[in-house]
Amino acid sequence: MEEYRTVGSIRSWAEDDRPREKLLLKGRAALSDAELIAILISSGNSEESAVDLSKRILGSLGNDLGRLGKLNVKDLTTFKGIGEAKAISIIAALELGRRRKDTEPLKRPKIITSQAAFELIYPHLGDLRHEEFWIIMLDRSNRLLGIEHVSRGGVSGTVADPKLVFRPALQHLATGIILCHNHPSGNLKPSDEDISLTRKMRLAGQSIDIGVLDHIIIGEQDYYSFADNGMLK
Repeated sequence: MEEYRTVGSIRSWAEDDRPREKLLLKGRAALSDAELIAILISSGNSEESAVDLSKRILGSLGNDLGRLGKLNVKDLTTFKGIGEAKAISIIAALELGRRRKDTEPLKRPKIITSQAAFELIYPHLGDLRHEEFWIIMLDRSNRLLGIEHVSRGGVSGTVADPKLVFRPALQHLATGIILCHNHPSGNLKPSDEDISLTRKMRLAGQSIDIGVLDHIIIGEQDYYSFADNGMLK
């Protein structure tokens, strides 16, 4: 193989023991840390294969990837066979792993009460002086998939088009949504338009198998839940 050109070559190994071929055949989880590093550096030196060199590097660090991640280019190039380019490859790969861990999403909460929905959406709507319409999107277990701003209105109303409401829900593969909008006046009583809109959205959702689980009206510090008040009919 071109990527392993040194003496003591991995080319003489069984194909499913070579790191790259092993990854293709058995998946990434089947590879040891040393084999993964060997893929990064591609070749060893005149005395060691890429895998042997990787094992030696890890062995000098107590096989601790955390310690490996603290090495800089100068540290890594003290190992025979590791030049600047290989050192940079190792550092870049470990940094990507660190960044991935930092950006992994937190466990998605379950939204199973109107209070939980209110607490989730209130920061977006509670202090506004105009009306806005948002949706909370949930999966079949009522776990949060996301929230979406749908429309913005004036002081006394906003218009929500079913196409705009259900488009993000379909994109997120949601099975349920919670409608949310605010009343800047602080009056939590649903208007006739609110009731009509809720009915319209429920019918639209039924046709595409996305349930409207609630409609939350946000006031200054409190809320009104259609579900809690038996208004989802």
